[in-house]
Amino acid sequence: MAYSGRYKPDHPKKYKGDYSNVIFRSLWELKFMKWCDGNKNVIEWGSEEIVIPYRSPVDNKMHRYFPDFYVKVNTKEGLVRKYIIEIKPLKQTKPPKKPKRTRVPERFLAESITYQVNEAKWKAAIKFCNDNRCHFRILTEKELNI
Repeated sequence: MAYSGRYKPDHPKKYKGDYSNVIFRSLWELKFMKWCDGNKNVIEWGSEEIVIPYRSPVDNKMHRYFPDFYVKVNTKEGLVRKYIIEIKPLKQTKPPKKPKRTRVPERFLAESITYQVNEAKWKAAIKFCNDNRCHFRILTEKELNI
């Protein structure tokens, strides 16, 4: 997932934010952008347009979380729903497994810290969604069919 670039929406009126500056940070995000842009049930969408404050467990300070996407859709039931979407590899949505060796490798420590920070962001996003009548979802390669 090391690819990044700019995306130019085919339907800029659907984009909430500056449609001339839409950045994707992975091919997974690009795939989701194309889906949002081309899906007739998507009323509006944005990429990293929402800011959610959260407290980091690493330094106990407040930081800003920019979720990957905001999407407003018409559902099959005829309802309008809003979602905050985060795109992550499935592996990063679960706590890392501690290695069986007696010494804890640096990689495990880094993965543990990343997971704790992500978890703090996601808890803040869930609270934000509860306060703003929307839903938080994490999409992985499974949901994106990758």
